[in-house]
Amino acid sequence: MEILQTIWTALTTENEMLIKVTSMPMLVLELTVSMLLFITILNIKSNIKQKIFYIVALSLIGFINLWFIPTPYNTFINIIACPILVYFIFKTNILKAILAEIIPYVFFVIIGSVLLNIGVTITKIPTDSFLQIPLAKICSSLLMYTLSYLLYIILSKFSISVNILENFKRNNKLTLMINIIIGIIAIAMQSYLANIYSNFIPIKITIMSISILLIYFLFSMYSLIRTNKLEITAEKLEEEKLYNKTLTILYDNIRGFKHDFNNIVQAIGGYVSTNNMGGLKEYYSDLMDDCQKVNNLSILNPELINNPAIYSLLTSKYYKATELGINMHFEVFLDLKTLNIKTYDLTRMLGILLDNAIEASSKCDEKEIYITIRKDNKVNRQLFVIENTYTNKDVNTDRIFEKGYTSKTDDDGKSHGLGLWEVRKILKKNNNLNLFTTKDDKLFKQQLEIYF
Repeated sequence: MEILQTIWTALTTENEMLIKVTSMPMLVLELTVSMLLFITILNIKSNIKQKIFYIVALSLIGFINLWFIPTPYNTFINIIACPILVYFIFKTNILKAILAEIIPYVFFVIIGSVLLNIGVTITKIPTDSFLQIPLAKICSSLLMYTLSYLLYIILSKFSISVNILENFKRNNKLTLMINIIIGIIAIAMQSYLANIYSNFIPIKITIMSISILLIYFLFSMYSLIRTNKLEITAEKLEEEKLYNKTLTILYDNIRGFKHDFNNIVQAIGGYVSTNNMGGLKEYYSDLMDDCQKVNNLSILNPELINNPAIYSLLTSKYYKATELGINMHFEVFLDLKTLNIKTYDLTRMLGILLDNAIEASSKCDEKEIYITIRKDNKVNRQLFVIENTYTNKDVNTDRIFEKGYTSKTDDDGKSHGLGLWEVRKILKKNNNLNLFTTKDDKLFKQQLEIYF
C-alpha cells in the first residue's frame, strides 16, 4: 500500500523529474500522430521506412534537447529540425516541409488550449501547477493525441487533403506562406495568452476568441485561393486566345490551298507535259515551303504542346519570327507534362535561346529556325534542340556564356551579353541540366539536355 501511495503522490503532485521521464514516450506518440496528420493533409507520398526514420531521428533530437540543451535553445533546435527532416526524408518541397510542422502544431495548440482550460476549470488548480502534475499532463496529452488521431482517421477515410501548393502560381506561393505563418503566429499567441490567463478568462470566451481568429484566418486563405484561381483562369483565356489565332491563320491557309488547288495541279501538269523537271523541282520546293508553314501551325496545338507556359512562349515567339520573315519549324515528340525541370527555369532559358535564335536568323538571307523537342531513352534525357541560321561564323562558343560577352554591337542602345550568362546561372543551380553548343557552316545549334 505504501508503494501505491508513493506512486499516487508522485503522479498527483508537482514533479519536474517525472514530467521529464514521461515526456519521452509522449514525444514519440506526438511525433507519430503529427506525422500522420501532415502526410494525410499535404498528400505526401511515403513508405514505412521513411516514417520510422523520421520518428526515430526527431525523437533522438527531442531526447537530446530535453536532457542536455537548455531552454530556449532546445525549442529553436526542434523548430528548425522538423522541416529539415521532412524535406530530406520525404523528398518534398520546402513549402510543404514548413507546413508539415505548422499544421499539426495548430491542431495541438487549439485542442491543447481547450483541454487545459477544461482541466484547470474542473480541478481549480492554477495553470502553472497543473502542467507540472504528471497525471494531469499525461491525461491531457493522451486525450489531445487521441482527438488528433481521430481527426487523422476522418481525413483518411474521406480522402481529404490540401493540394493548393501544386495549383498556386509561383508569385502567389510566397504570399500564401506569409499569410499562413502570420495566421499561425496569431493563433498560437492567442492560445498562449489563454493558457496564461486561464484562471481569469471563462472557457467560453477562450473558445470563442480562438474560433473567431481561426475563421478570419481561413477566410483570408479562401480569398487568396480564389485570387489565384482567377489568375490561372486569365492565363488559360490568354492561351485560348493564342490558339484561336493559330486556328484562324491555319484555316485561312487551308482555304487558300483549297482555292488554288486546281491552279497548282495545272501548273504541275504543265511542267510534266513539257518534261521540265528543273522547273518542277523548283515549283515543288516552293509548294513544300507553304505546306511546311501549315504543318508548323498544326503543331502549335495546346493538346500536343501540353504545357501552358511553354505553349504560350513558343506561340508568341512563332508570331514574332513570322513578322520578321523567319520560318520557324517545329517537331514535338515529348509529353511536356513529364519534364524533369521547373517550368519557370525552363521557360526562362527557352525564352533567351529563342530570342537569340530569332535575332541571329533575322540578319540572314535564309531565315530559318528549327525546334525539336524529344526524348532520348538511351541516356535517360529530354532534349530541347534549337537550330538557326546565322551570319557571324566567328562567334566563340566557349565565351558566349561569359557575363558581358557579346558578338553584337551596342548601336541599338540595348544591354547585350547577359542573356546566356543568365542561362548559365540556371544550369549551375540544377545538377540534371546541360547545354551543348555547336555550329557548322549553316546552323548554330543549342541543345538543352534534361536528365531524369
